[in-house]
Amino acid sequence: MRKIKFISLIVVLVSIFATTSTASPQLRFGIKAGATVNNMKFNEDLFSSDNTTGFTGGAMLEFTVPVVGIGLDASVMYVRRSVEFKGMEAITDLANIDTSRDYIDIPINLKWKISIPVVEKIIKPYLATGPSFGILVSKKDIDNLIKNKTCDVSWNFGIGAELFSHLQVGVSYGLGLNNSIEVGKFVDNQSLIEGKTNNWTITAAYLF
Repeated sequence: MRKIKFISLIVVLVSIFATTSTASPQLRFGIKAGATVNNMKFNEDLFSSDNTTGFTGGAMLEFTVPVVGIGLDASVMYVRRSVEFKGMEAITDLANIDTSRDYIDIPINLKWKISIPVVEKIIKPYLATGPSFGILVSKKDIDNLIKNKTCDVSWNFGIGAELFSHLQVGVSYGLGLNNSIEVGKFVDNQSLIEGKTNNWTITAAYLF
């Protein structure tokens, strides 16, 4: 049901963004997809996690100020993340648990496109940075051992390039700002172990 609601939301956003982008040459709508590599950082050394891959896809809107090349882009993305725990011999139950997490992620970036004479129509590098707000849409509690937080906030740092004025390829690093997961309730009600999500994201977007 949540996925159906998400698809309906994307359809509405596509309609709004498409209408807006045709009204002004400074606004462009695009679709974006890519892969993520996630890593959890915990506040205790009882265990750690392996890097795990996921996927993302959605829609974006970009506003750019002419000449100076500075602007904003905002996206609404569906993101799948997961965790593979290691070094947890005392908690063998977690080895058989599906730890995938689904989010509606909303990154908002300040973007600077760098115009290079002669080749700017072919390739235009850019830098981007800004916050990202992930809203959990999958199960919050997992088998009484794992509790996913409703909101996952991070700060992104990205680089990329725009090719032929339409295709944007970029990579970004998201630094987790809040605890996105709790692991506990298995040590006689002792304090929970908390983790933040750091992630690399590689995306390709086509702007209309």
